[in-house]
Amino acid sequence: MTTCKSVSMAGVLIAVGLCASSVSAQTARWPEQKAQAWYAQQPWLVGSNYVPASAINQLEMWQEATFAPDEIDRELGWAEAMGMNTMRVFLHDLLWEQDAPGFRKRIDQFLTIASRHHIRPMFVLFDSCWDPLPRLGPQHPPTPGVHNSGWVQGPGAAALADPGQQPRLKAYVQGVVGAFAKDDRILAWDVWNEPDNDNAGSYAKQELKDKTARVTALLPLTFAWAREANPQQPLTSGVWGSLETSPDGASLNEGQQIQLRESDIVTFHNYTWPEYFKRQVTWLKKYNRPVICTEFMARSVGSTFDAILPIAKQERVGVFNWGFVAGKTQTFLPWDSWRHPYVRDQPSVWFHEVLRPDGTPYRPAEVALIRQITGKQ
Repeated sequence: MTTCKSVSMAGVLIAVGLCASSVSAQTARWPEQKAQAWYAQQPWLVGSNYVPASAINQLEMWQEATFAPDEIDRELGWAEAMGMNTMRVFLHDLLWEQDAPGFRKRIDQFLTIASRHHIRPMFVLFDSCWDPLPRLGPQHPPTPGVHNSGWVQGPGAAALADPGQQPRLKAYVQGVVGAFAKDDRILAWDVWNEPDNDNAGSYAKQELKDKTARVTALLPLTFAWAREANPQQPLTSGVWGSLETSPDGASLNEGQQIQLRESDIVTFHNYTWPEYFKRQVTWLKKYNRPVICTEFMARSVGSTFDAILPIAKQERVGVFNWGFVAGKTQTFLPWDSWRHPYVRDQPSVWFHEVLRPDGTPYRPAEVALIRQITGKQ
């Protein structure tokens, strides 16, 4: 394997980029025909971004002390009952460092539960959103009235700032992907969630000043690491951000160009009006690859089940809404709760989430629509 060494930040980024180019030359993304053939074998994909109601983040979901298989079984049963057939689920590099055999065992247990409910998850390896200072062990309680007050990034700022941690990150990616590379219970691997997200509205003071450059340098390398494990499942990383309001791809940043260049299947996020969603789908289909929306549905900003699901089905675009059961993530609260916490009053309309903690629908008409459009009734 190539070893990258440097004595300055500029040198680090150049060296990482050269390493990425070297490894990428040894691997290749799927040809368009293979990607389309894979998608033709899938049902129309409908699911949620999933974390159990009892978990504030991906660490609490997966650590041995708080892993909750009975709760997962119950909640995925609710998903199956409304016609969902997939879930997008976040992993974390610190979990592999903490207890690789145990983490692998719990992933297998999760897959067994999901398979029982005819759900094939997409696993997310890295994530640039929210708290850049992840810590193992007990997680803090939710901040009252605040959306996603405990979600953590992976790799965190400490790992991004230290090139010496690159072997650990590679071991995580190849360990997880390699362990399940031939597992039919897994739909796909999402290599990096929103790699160009700067978190300016939530953790600006804690973020690395050169975070974007560091993540952009690591992104193609992470794709290459995953490909070296030779997974039968496709790799992807979803474009987001400016593409919502400028959905024709007129101005792609470097990270978005890498995402679209490296992904076997095209994925994207869209939390806005249905006309922008449709325009974005039309543009992304020009890549001649399957198109899947891995995040949507924020009721108060125009993205709803009623508006998006019919378009997605007509276009045969898979869709994952954010949030399934209201719980410790508190993502039924809107993004602006970071500036104005909903402590005294609840929002007039839930932002994300489909179900209340007891499994009853927040809005029964939505669940009826999901059941009808997926053919569950």
